[in-house]
Amino acid sequence: MSESALTIRGLHYSYGAHHVVDGIDLDAASGSILGVLGPNGAGKSTTISLAVGTRAPDAGSVEIFGLDPFRRHDRTSLLAGVMLQDGGLPMSAKPLQVLRHLASLYPDPLRVEELADPLGLHEFSTRTIRRLSGGQKQRVALAAALIGRPRLVFLDEPCAGLDPQARAVVHDFIRELAAASVAVVLTTHDLAEAEELADEVVVIDRGRIIAQGAPEDLRNASPDGRRLVITVGHPLDPAPEELITTMNTIAPTSVVGPALVVDGDLDSTQIAGLTTAVAEAGLAITDIDMHSQSLADVFFELTGRPLR
Repeated sequence: MSESALTIRGLHYSYGAHHVVDGIDLDAASGSILGVLGPNGAGKSTTISLAVGTRAPDAGSVEIFGLDPFRRHDRTSLLAGVMLQDGGLPMSAKPLQVLRHLASLYPDPLRVEELADPLGLHEFSTRTIRRLSGGQKQRVALAAALIGRPRLVFLDEPCAGLDPQARAVVHDFIRELAAASVAVVLTTHDLAEAEELADEVVVIDRGRIIAQGAPEDLRNASPDGRRLVITVGHPLDPAPEELITTMNTIAPTSVVGPALVVDGDLDSTQIAGLTTAVAEAGLAITDIDMHSQSLADVFFELTGRPLR
């Protein structure tokens, strides 16, 4: 069995009367990638802050390899790497200077070149952190989180601001970390990224976990199953009332911009009836798409609001 890297039980935290984290349980095992998703204000960032020991919980417990990260931060800081979205990097320093300084704080760090070369840090190594683009700062922050050879790493939006090529490099890094038995906790607003990388996904909303499981299991657990999207030539505002009534007799239908969206396990007869109804309403169909529920579909279904 994989070693437990992070164990959270009954975690609570409030800002005054506002319960930001309300009874969360989390586990991350060595060699796994845990995706943490949730809308802004859901409690994700506070949960991560509690997990790395920058603040103490009101109730509940957090353990990193059996150690309390708040009380034993001297030990857990050598076991866990943290990449925050704001970076926390010294603005007047240069990237390689930052990495060399951080390397000096660990007993067995990676060589700076092991991170600088694949992350392309040399191309902007003569500039200070202040003068770097958002994506360049992200690459330095990722290197800073990994320089100490962590056994558990928290990555907050590691691909924000990256171009597709740099994103692919970071994704490879994340996979390699898991393959090397590092536990990865990945907070992301990119649902496709979570679906691609995560072994398990946790969806947090209003301080509570509302869904948890492998991405495929969450998709399969959705009662809506498959989704039919019929796109017409112009926005349906308003949609023809008679058409919507007809389509609803076949399967529940909603309108999103220029598309008629039908969820459910539709058979061929239902699909034919729906498209015929649209054509008979005098609407020009420009696209028909039938696909299984994505993680994004499940997320919207669970929270009723977008991930921003």
